[in-house]
This record gives sequence, C-alpha cells and structure tokens, in this order.
Amino acid sequence: MTFNLLGKVRIPMEVKELILQAEDIHKATELISSKLKKPVIIENKNFELVSYSSAFDDFDQTQQKTILSKKCPIFIIDRLKKEGIVQRLDQQPDAIRISPIEDLGFQQRVVIAAKHLGHTLGYVWIQESDHSLEETDLHFLEEITPHLGKLIYDQFMKVNAKEGRKEELLWQLLQHEYGSERQFRHDASLAMLQVPDRFSVVVFSVTAPQYKYMLDELETTVNRFRADKQLYYLKTEFQIIIMIEGRVKDRFSSRNIARDLIEEVKRETGEEEFYHFLIGVGKEYTTLIHMRKSFLEALEVIETASFINPRPESMPREFARLGIYRYLAALYEKNSSEDYYSEDLLLLIKNDTEKQTELLLTLEAYLANNGKGKQTAQELFIHPNTLNYRIKQIQELTNIDFSDFNSKAYLYTELLLLNNVDNYYQRYKSAFRRDRRKSMITEAVMLHVEKGREQEYEEAFREASTYISSMDGYISHELKRCLEVDGKYLMLIYWQTLEDHTIGFRESDEYKEWSRLLHPFYDPHPTVEHFEKVDLG
Repeated sequence: MTFNLLGKVRIPMEVKELILQAEDIHKATELISSKLKKPVIIENKNFELVSYSSAFDDFDQTQQKTILSKKCPIFIIDRLKKEGIVQRLDQQPDAIRISPIEDLGFQQRVVIAAKHLGHTLGYVWIQESDHSLEETDLHFLEEITPHLGKLIYDQFMKVNAKEGRKEELLWQLLQHEYGSERQFRHDASLAMLQVPDRFSVVVFSVTAPQYKYMLDELETTVNRFRADKQLYYLKTEFQIIIMIEGRVKDRFSSRNIARDLIEEVKRETGEEEFYHFLIGVGKEYTTLIHMRKSFLEALEVIETASFINPRPESMPREFARLGIYRYLAALYEKNSSEDYYSEDLLLLIKNDTEKQTELLLTLEAYLANNGKGKQTAQELFIHPNTLNYRIKQIQELTNIDFSDFNSKAYLYTELLLLNNVDNYYQRYKSAFRRDRRKSMITEAVMLHVEKGREQEYEEAFREASTYISSMDGYISHELKRCLEVDGKYLMLIYWQTLEDHTIGFRESDEYKEWSRLLHPFYDPHPTVEHFEKVDLG
C-alpha cells in the first residue's frame, strides 16, 4: 500500500525561505499548497485538524470529513495504524506515499511527520490525486516540516492564551495534555475553573460548511440554557464542544442534562434545520482523566453519523447506545473488499425493484423492534395486517429464520448499511443486475428500413423506446446501425423471461403504440428470434 520516497536534490529557496520565516501556520499552509498546487491539510499528533489550504476546494471525501469534524475519521486512523504507517512516520524523516482507498473516499496522498524538539507534533498531508509529487517536492517537504512542527506547537500556545486561562485548561483536559491531576486541579483553582466530579462531553457539528452559521445560533441557545446549569463550552470553526457537569451523587445526571439540551436546541432550531447538526454525546465519567475519553466518544458518534448519513432519529446520538453502529465502517470496508453479499437481501432488493415493494425497509424496522408487530407497524405508518403480509412475503422469498438470533443480528447490520449508505446499496443493485443478466433472454431482430427514411426512423425509435422500457421484465435495449449497408439495423432487447416479451409485451397496449410508430418503416417485415446465454464455464 505504501513505499518510501527517497532522493535528495536541491530546490529553489524563495518559497522555502518564506515558509521558514512564517509565524502563522495558516499562511505556511497556503504557501505549501501554492507551491505544490495541491490541497494541503495539517493535523496535530492526535489527527485533529490544525490548518488546511483554502485556495483548493477539491478535497476528497476523507479530507472533507476531516475539515467538517475537525478530526481525521477513526476508520482511516485505524487503517494507517494497522498498515504501520503511523509508526514509520514517527521513526523516519522521509515522506510516505499512501495509495488510494477508493471505497472510503481516500485519494492518493503523501504524508510526512512534523517534528519539534525530537517529538512528533503533527502530520502534513498533500492530496496527489492524478499527478504525483516530484522528488524536488518531497525534498522540499522534508526541509520545511521541522518548522511546521514548531508552528503547531506555537499555535497551540497562542490559541490557548488568546482564549483565556479557563479555555486553555479546558483544551488541556480534552487533549489530555497536563502533567498530573493534582497540578491541574491547582491551576484550575487559580483560574476559578470548577472541575466537575461527574461529567459528559457533548459535541455539535454541522453536516456541511454552508450551515456554519447555525453554530452562532447554537451558542446563543447554550448560553441561555446554562443559566441554571454548570457547563463550559469551546467553539471552533465547525464545532461546539460542551462539557456538562452532573450532580455528584446522581448517576447519569450529566447525560440527562445533555438530553435536555439537545431537545432545547431542537425546539429552538426547528425540526428541519435541526437535522443539519451532527450530535455526539460521550459517556458519563467521574474521573478527570476520562474527560478526553468522553470527548473522543462524542466525536466517534459524529464520525459514524457522517459516514452512514442516517435517516433522522434512526441512529443513537449517545456513544453508550451506539452499539453495532460503531462497527459499520469496518463491516463496510470488509464486505466491499471481499465483494460479499447476502443472497436473502439480494432477493428482497429484486422484489422491491421489480414490484415497487418496501420489504427491505420493513425487515430493518421489524428486526430493530425485535419482532414486535404493533410497534413496527406504528413506526412504518402501516396497518398491522399490512405488516403481517409483508413479513409473510419475506419468509416466502428468503431463507430468513426469525428465531435465529445470530442470523437476525447479521441481517440487521447489513440492512443498516443498505438503507443508510447509498454506495453500499448501489453495490447490491449492481450485483442484482449482474445476476439478472446471467439468466436474461435476448430478443434479436435484423431490421431493414426503407431507404432515405433512416433519420426519421431513429427519431421514431426514440419515442417508441418509452413504451418498451416501461414493461415488466424489461432490462435494457440497443439499436445498432450497420456500417456496410444503408438502412440496415440490429435491435437487441433484453428480457428477464421469454414470456415477458411474447406475452407481457406483445399482448399489451404499449405494443400497439410500438407497432404504430415503427412497423411502417420496415421493408420487408422483420423476423424476431430469441437467444439465451451459453455458459462456457
């Protein structure tokens, strides 16, 4: 997946000197991007966003998620650690090229560690896309990254100083960048920062950059809400991070306050705009060292929601209730890489596609409600008898055993991906189309059109195509013009079964319109033949 990038060559000094003189990491980022003509992202050692180039807007899907959530997606970090890339970055000064991971929206890029005083403080990512960096560019990166490491360190110190001592201490809590708990509590006391004994961290992010304005409105709501609550918040470009203090002896009190806050935000924002928020609630803890853990848990909820793009209110916002959702990204990657499908679900997709049913969604709701019919029917807004009929259809079409817990659990995870991740559903649809083509019937017709009427015929064929494409059992069709003989065409129409053509279409009103539009052009009248695919092993 990766390889070392070596080779030391001289490069022009002008841009390099400007970067080495820069005291602002954002300016340095823009200079790097301008020189390399590539999108650039700089992250700290925890893979949290520090800076990104604004001159380029063609960031890939992974980088867009990093910019929105202020942190590299966890499943990407896990992949980098699994491949040993993070360890290699810490041990060597050279840049590393990472191959694309297409199903995760991760394009080819180069990454190099930014170090200061012998410690890795962050990483510089350059998205290569179609054109790889030259050796001079790689050497350029190796020369400037020590200065970038210092800028990352300086920025952290400047931001904290600017936001005030309380904010600085809160960031230290979230980043777990303090010496000892005793010293931290002493510093907090001097800053008049009340350290909570029971707490949860809540993070609000937005689904897209155009909704950043909503964070300003959210800040107003949070300030109003905390009039009689003990909470602190930090605001970044795309997030508001809230530390909620619970009552010391009241278990889950901080979580309950978080729920109240979310409901208040929903009322204030309005239901339609509310769902432009991505919200994560970390677990409740009573030990200060776990403040960062609660924060990372809240971020994981947001990253998961960003990955699957769930329907409103279908996915838990609390990490403690996230359950199987935590593993969807890993399952997506594994099943996609192995080209794995559930035959039962393929059958349901086939039925939904051909007969306009909703068996896939029905099965997900039925499994989510643990087979409770009344609750499932209410959730789907259908009559219980309709639900019973759909479940009976599912049982007749598939081998699903509703008494087998392991089978139900597996199907439910597949359904969460199918019904929430469009790429995953399209993968199934493609498999369904491949299977359908294996058994399809080909209608082949050699056509002779009266000379001089070819253009008129082709226009009529376009109109007639709407009639045939609406028929049950129709898959697709082609019209091919002969290169050697004027007025000669080959028409291929693909059907699921022979009867779909000979009975379903030939005995329909649509066929009458088809004949009216096309038959007057033929001389002589064509002969229709049907073919099936030969399995050559």
